[in-house]
Amino acid sequence: MSCLELLAPAKNMEFGKAAVDHGADAVYIGPERFGARAAAGNSVADIEALCTYAHRYFARVYAAFNTLLFDHELEPARRLIQQLYHAGVDALIIQDMGLLEMDLPPIPLFASTQTDNRTPEKVRFLEQSGFSRVILARELPLAAVKQIRDATSVDLEAFVHGALCVGYSGQCYMSAAIGGRSANRGACGQPCRLAWTLEDKQGTTLCENRHLLSLKDMNRADFLADLVRAGITSFKIEGRLKSLDYVKNITGFYRQRLDALIKTGFSQSCASSGRTTFFFTPDPRKSFNRGFTDYFLSGSSPGSIAAFDTPKSVGEPVGQVKQIKNQALVLDRVHDLRPGDGICFPTAPGRLKGFYVNRVDENAFVFPSGRTRIHKDDLPKGTMVFRNHDLGFARLMAGMTAQRKISLDMKFCEHPQGFELSCVDEDNIQARALLCVPGEPARNPNTARAAIEKQLGKLGNTCFLMNRLEILSKPVFLPAADLNRLRRDLLDCLEKNRLKAHARLSVAPRPVPVSFYRADLDFRANAANHLAVQFYKKRGVTSIDPAFECAPPGPGTPVMTTKHCIRRSLGWCSGKAEKNRSNSPQPSLAPLFLTHGKHRFQVTFHCRECEMQIRTEG
Repeated sequence: MSCLELLAPAKNMEFGKAAVDHGADAVYIGPERFGARAAAGNSVADIEALCTYAHRYFARVYAAFNTLLFDHELEPARRLIQQLYHAGVDALIIQDMGLLEMDLPPIPLFASTQTDNRTPEKVRFLEQSGFSRVILARELPLAAVKQIRDATSVDLEAFVHGALCVGYSGQCYMSAAIGGRSANRGACGQPCRLAWTLEDKQGTTLCENRHLLSLKDMNRADFLADLVRAGITSFKIEGRLKSLDYVKNITGFYRQRLDALIKTGFSQSCASSGRTTFFFTPDPRKSFNRGFTDYFLSGSSPGSIAAFDTPKSVGEPVGQVKQIKNQALVLDRVHDLRPGDGICFPTAPGRLKGFYVNRVDENAFVFPSGRTRIHKDDLPKGTMVFRNHDLGFARLMAGMTAQRKISLDMKFCEHPQGFELSCVDEDNIQARALLCVPGEPARNPNTARAAIEKQLGKLGNTCFLMNRLEILSKPVFLPAADLNRLRRDLLDCLEKNRLKAHARLSVAPRPVPVSFYRADLDFRANAANHLAVQFYKKRGVTSIDPAFECAPPGPGTPVMTTKHCIRRSLGWCSGKAEKNRSNSPQPSLAPLFLTHGKHRFQVTFHCRECEMQIRTEG
């Protein structure tokens, strides 16, 4: 039975260490180049240091190497992969198929979600091509995940938390079309978070200046057991550009959820060592979020997935407006708002306002800070108010919030050369150290024994926690400095032995090419270099167009395909299962248009597939 892996993001070495401390079984981090978050690159030296830190816990480090490569980048990419392998990286997350045509070190390859992994045929092909893991598309319902699991044996990874790309990953070219900032090259400008105006073909405005492509954030904490049953073994948190407190809080939250799941009878265990103690209560509502959705995991009717009012964090709901009195806000329920907290609330569609709390009196009246004035027009009775900055929580998260310890048993005994201290940890890794001094007979045996226990038990800021100490020597007096040196020597030896015992993932020989399931591929195959073209041609593809980044197609090109539907979110879906939630007239299924400044895109609806496409105008 497979272990369950909690996979957390690492913007840099510090964030990666924090993720490990808060219970991550693995972290993913971008190198200085070729990662899908260009703003989160790291030196090989820093990645090596993170590997050393993580491997003490048998946690793993994966390098996000998931951009498309141009021909002139192939050799620098190969050299960097060699360096990452020797630095101790446990696997590469990749998108570009040209890498499989290179002579790479024996490092496992994970197929990034950017490779558009939605069908059993695609995942089976990737498995047969030598990938050790496939990261599934976020849009898949549980039934589709189960179909993929039944058709393949490759390790499957799924996102469980974080920001959502509105388009199918690896198939979104909107940012590249607008300003040349390619998502597939790690430079997405996030046009999906902008405010757009929706028009019909006559130019009539249907919806003005709203964030029509902005989605809520994913939260699948309540579906972990379902994902395990469907075949997922790695649970991924999005967020290589998020803050440190986000990494701590969300990693801790899912660590607790997975641990609870393991205890309920699922036979799997966690994929790394040590137990994390938290000094706070993890709560995802207190970190950056746009509201939450399970995003199609339950099926094709996911409820509200859109965040049309704002792409910013709304935080946690604290209550509805009861009244405005004397420039103070009164909510309909008990709350714990405090001075310095930030609250926000929707006003007109597409607008979010807010203020910092100055004080809260004994009647729970909430007074805004500074010269802020609050008006009944902005906050009518029944308006939901959110706290998007919890000052107390932020201060708590800035300090020490967790500790991860590996338990061990120690034994202190006499040795022909003096005294020996040995140990065995929870993974049965052993170590021993010698203290070559004679020791003086103890005049007070109890005091001497207590002194030995005290000094040898000072594991302090190490990653170890003593479970038991067995003293087998005759009562002797030993200086505290000698005992401290003996303990340090033992723990240094144990750390080295743990690093030696860390098992790198095995890699099978590169398989013989198998036929791809299509003979013709357009620009969405993302073949940006001659090795990627060679990869597909070896597998029977006879016609392949260059990647969008190499030769942008002409007018009418689909730059985004998405399961998000503007019509459905506005209550205009013509499906029988949908009810019109809007009093506005429903436009026909004729193409609509999204405009933002000088940019204009055509929107088409494919109701049979329950998909929406955005195309360049033409």
